[in-house]
Amino acid sequence: MKKLFRFTLILSAFVIAFSSITSAKGFKGIITYKISFPGSTIDASTKAMLPKMMTYKIRDNFGRTEIDMGGMGKQIQIINGEEKTISMLYNLMGQKFCVTMSSEAIEKEMADKPKPTIEYVDETKEIAGYTCKKAIVTVEDNNQKNSFIIYYTNELGSNTLNFDNNLFKDIDGVLLEFEIDEGEMKMKLEAISVEKKNIPQSEFVVPEDYKVVTQDELKNMFGG
Repeated sequence: MKKLFRFTLILSAFVIAFSSITSAKGFKGIITYKISFPGSTIDASTKAMLPKMMTYKIRDNFGRTEIDMGGMGKQIQIINGEEKTISMLYNLMGQKFCVTMSSEAIEKEMADKPKPTIEYVDETKEIAGYTCKKAIVTVEDNNQKNSFIIYYTNELGSNTLNFDNNLFKDIDGVLLEFEIDEGEMKMKLEAISVEKKNIPQSEFVVPEDYKVVTQDELKNMFGG
């Protein structure tokens, strides 16, 4: 269980790195992604318990990602592009916790992260009905380079709200397919549908029944 929870937090960080890639052109709707773990070295039983789908709800300057963790519960991120904050909601085994990052905390964390280089490739791919452009993002940390491929479209928005994202802040669009390497966990998200619809503002408010904690407090609750 501790190992699965550790992967849950890794996945959370992965989603946070993605979740601010949203629209600033008035787009309202839901993007549904399938999640896969190609090339991961995690054991089969843990891999079987990891999520297979993610939904991303967008309303102008607000975003909300949702991942069903099966028996573990649900993981939600709420992105407030107006106040430049992110709230991470964990409904784990009946317990509800919320970790919120202020704009100041996000800026400080961004300053400590390595800066990536981006190679734009003259290649496109049709994903969920949208023509996506290809780019290769490379980041170097501790003398080790890590590169991964992304596909993005600017038909749904720009990079205006990429305020917390050192990897993708210069990508002018919404990512519909991308991958990232977190050591033994290698993850890939690919959009399978884009549905334009009105999303109520209440979806972007933290529910009152979530207990506000720090990230360190949350880790300690589940055995560090």
